[in-house]
Parts: sequence; C-alpha cells; structure tokens
Amino acid sequence: MSRRILVLNAGSSSLKFGVYALGSERTPRLQLNGAVTRLPHQPHLRITDASGAVLADEAWASADGSVEAALTRLLRLFADSGEAPDAVGHRIVHGGLAFRGPARLDDAALEQLRSLCSLAPLHQPFNLQAVAAARAAFPDAVQVGAFDTAFHADQPRLARLYALPRALTEEGILAYGFHGLSYDYIAGTLRERHGPSAGGRVIVAHLGSGVSLCALSEGKSRATTMGFSALDGPPMGTRSGSLDPGVLLYLMEARGFSAADLTDLLYRRSGLLGVSGESGDVQVLLDSERLEAREALDLFAYRVAEEIGRLAADLGGVDRIVFTAGVGENAPAVRAEVLRRCAWLGCDLDEAANATGAGVVSRPGSGVVAEVIATDEQIVLARAAASLLD
Repeated sequence: MSRRILVLNAGSSSLKFGVYALGSERTPRLQLNGAVTRLPHQPHLRITDASGAVLADEAWASADGSVEAALTRLLRLFADSGEAPDAVGHRIVHGGLAFRGPARLDDAALEQLRSLCSLAPLHQPFNLQAVAAARAAFPDAVQVGAFDTAFHADQPRLARLYALPRALTEEGILAYGFHGLSYDYIAGTLRERHGPSAGGRVIVAHLGSGVSLCALSEGKSRATTMGFSALDGPPMGTRSGSLDPGVLLYLMEARGFSAADLTDLLYRRSGLLGVSGESGDVQVLLDSERLEAREALDLFAYRVAEEIGRLAADLGGVDRIVFTAGVGENAPAVRAEVLRRCAWLGCDLDEAANATGAGVVSRPGSGVVAEVIATDEQIVLARAAASLLD
C-alpha cells in the first residue's frame, strides 16, 4: 500500500503545495500540485494533477487573506478528504549551522529554527507557520524540514568566511547561501544527463523574485552569491542585493534609520522596485516604456553577469551556464542581455533558440554551453520527507 506525502512551501505572498504517493520503490510520484497565490489581498487557488490537467482554478474569497488563514483552509481540505498524509515535507529557508540535511521537526528543532527568523524575515516565519499548522492538522504525520542552506554546507571554508573578528565567525556569522532546494534539483538533473561530472564547472542562475547564483563543481556547491542572509548578490524584485555597508551606517547615523527601517528598505522597497519606481516584477518592467524600468533591467543584467564573472574565477573557468526559476526560465530578453555580457567567457548566444525557449540557448560549438532547466523544489521536498519516513 502506498503512503502519502504532502509538501508545503509557505512564503509571504504564496503557499505552494504538492501531494505525492510513495510506494515500495521509495520514489515519490506526483499526484497533485498547486498553490494559493496573491496573498494577502486576492487569494487564488490553483490545483493540477500529475498530467497538468486543471482540477481547480478559482478566487478564494476570504475576509482574512493571511498565510495563516490560507494554511488553515488548505489543510482542512486535505483533512476532509479522509486521506491524511503520512509525512509532511516543509521548505525551511535557513538551517543555520545545525541543519545540514533533512531533519524531523520536533520541538527542539523548531526552537532552534525560530531563533533564525531575523536572518530570513521574508521566509522563515512563514515556513514555521506552515509547520505549526501541519502539526496541529496531522498530529500523527512525520514533519520533515528540508533546508535551503544545507546544499551549501560543505563549501570550502574560504567561500564562507567574512573578514570579521574570529569570535564573530565562531558565533556563526558566515556565508550560508540559499535556494539550495533549487540547486539540489538542478545538480541532480545535470548528473542524470552527464553522469558523475554533472556537467563539469557550472554556474546556475536562479532568477526569480529572489535571485542568487551558484558555482557547481561536479554537482557540488563551491560558492554562491547569497551569504549570511538572503539579501546578498544581484538586486532582486524588492531586495537590494549587495550594498556597501557604509550606506547602512550613513542611513543610521545621518538619517536616523532604525533596524526596522533598514529591514523594510532592504527587503521590501529596494531592488527592481526601488530603481524603477514602478514594480519588482520583471515582466511588468519589460512591458514598460519608462526609462527607469529600462535602467532597472539593465542594472539587473549587469549585476548578474558581474557575478557570473566572479564565480567563473572561483571555478577556474566555466563549462556551462544554467538559467532557472521564474525569470530565468521565462524571460528570454533577460537571458539574452546577461549572455551578451558573458561573451568574453566564450558563450555564443543563439538568438533564435533563446527567443523560442529552447533547452539550449547557445550555438553549437559555443565555448560555454548556455541552457534553461526548469527547477522543481517540490520533488526535493518530497524526497527529503520520504528519506525520514520509516
């Protein structure tokens, strides 16, 4: 008899979920996939089956559009179906130093994870809300966390160090890296295609509302652009990306910014939204005729290409560049601008292939292969839950 795994990925504006069956072969098989989006103002539910057929696509009218309310309503639907999950897999953005692989989420683990909320304020509190709701709805299910930071835990020490007093380093002020579930999936896909080499020296560009890049050597993380928090690296939808620390000191000393003010500025009012003054959504900016929108996109491509150069130096060269996540998979104009800036590495862009969304967007014989791979964080969560299900 197969068992059921529910996976939950809760953020501040969406709640993604999936249901998997686990048979004797121990390989999770997708049954349902869905999301509640447009939280908190216009909740919308969409569910598809394993073939992609739409089972539900509807506004979810509610006086309370919070993530917590959406969780309660969604989990009630699963409970009312009469088939409670045997395990629930949760995306947890920050695992700190303690969590280097999938872990059961008991009281002690949750206490440790709550202490990390200030390091990922847009994600961690909502991740942990999902755990609390699932524990209440399904007390007999095994609750399992998979951590975005875990994929990077074995990076070389120099890639994780900041030039701070050693006592602070020993307290855990290190570069952790994020988007590990996505990179885990891409590394696995590359191993399936290329064997143990996993495509050799690879730079993966996870370009979505959050943005990071990762240098892979034989499928293992060697360096990444996000560090101690999910703010580092290129500018993102509403996040600043890398910033001279002196700017923050100036804002505190000369402008009277508090920690709360800086958090709001750096996480919610900067990035593409801040530069454009219009939107943090790449598609909106691509459709805009405003010069500020164009400048925001140019800055984005410039900074992504700049990070590719840095990571190529870290790897000692690059064999392929992989684009993934919402923007990376679906914005040919952004890919094209980034790759034009990477021509010096030997990457020869195929304009026609890129425009049509082909899997390989570089020309045959290009010194660096450029490709697009759709990520699947949900299956990584399901596999993590399966690994701890007795």
